[in-house]
Amino acid sequence: MKEPLSSLMQTMIPAVEQEMRSVLQAEDKQKDLFYGMMHYHLGWVDENLRAIQVVAGKRIRPLICLLVARAAGGQWQQGIPGGAAIELIHNFSLIHDDIQDASLTRRGRPTMWQIWGANQAINSGDAMFSLSHVALSRMIERGVSADIVVHALRRLDETCVALTIGQYLDMSFENRPEVTVDEYLEMIEGKTAALLAYSAELGASIGQVPADNVQHYASFGHDLGLAFQVRDDILGIWGDESVIGKSSATDIVTRKKSLPVLFGLAESAELRKLYMTEESDDEFVRQVVNLLDTVGARQVAEAYEESYASSALQHLEAALPLGEAANALKQLTELLLNRDS
Repeated sequence: MKEPLSSLMQTMIPAVEQEMRSVLQAEDKQKDLFYGMMHYHLGWVDENLRAIQVVAGKRIRPLICLLVARAAGGQWQQGIPGGAAIELIHNFSLIHDDIQDASLTRRGRPTMWQIWGANQAINSGDAMFSLSHVALSRMIERGVSADIVVHALRRLDETCVALTIGQYLDMSFENRPEVTVDEYLEMIEGKTAALLAYSAELGASIGQVPADNVQHYASFGHDLGLAFQVRDDILGIWGDESVIGKSSATDIVTRKKSLPVLFGLAESAELRKLYMTEESDDEFVRQVVNLLDTVGARQVAEAYEESYASSALQHLEAALPLGEAANALKQLTELLLNRDS
């Protein structure tokens, strides 16, 4: 990883982490299971509430917020509570997603609901949602004007509505035999792109740039989110198992309605027929991948990814970012879209 992104990450991400620990009372020596469940999900403790260090997410969303704040000419330190709020919202959604998707593991560990039950996990997610608002309001203590904070709180709630609409669509797709590519793109706009757009928008608001520039930053985050998700879809089928950390067959075996699959189903009657069977063995996976390759599903997905990535960079340029943070945002975009895991 090249400078300046590396040095800024090493400063910004620990600052956000410390802010989250403060909001979630992680420094309290009392072993409190109410907060402890959240600490577990965030990778700070094990299931016995003993302190550990595990990989618990890349913290990309708060990083984008703080980089944009700096690129917009603001003091990025003022945005630290906002970055913490964004990461807490993201993780609140993951806690609930794990329950709704009946996911047994996350990041190589049992999900919260597997250990403490769905009811407690739901309540813990609700608490994290509320604490994200507490975190965001702490920007006032960093010198951000009340007007900006109040608007940011409203936009956070509007973003959460978009997140839940995306989740609603995603769950509704599970029971539908046919889903179009356009419907899928609408779903990931809510589930993935909305929070990345908000992250960039909040950073620009802290920098107090003109409204047009704020919108360009938000559009940068939105299109980066779409490209990021399509990249995930590609890796979910054609990724290297030793790198992505899961079987590349998983998305196919579970009949995940990703962009390449939906395009393939629309183009291939043979694939539609195959997907109606209950097969899930290695031969089934091989046949599906062959049919996807035959109709050019990977190339189509890569074209979408390239288009969204290009649009994201165009909006970033139009936002007129300043200094080393501008270069860091470009590097981060390239890093996210050229990743193999």
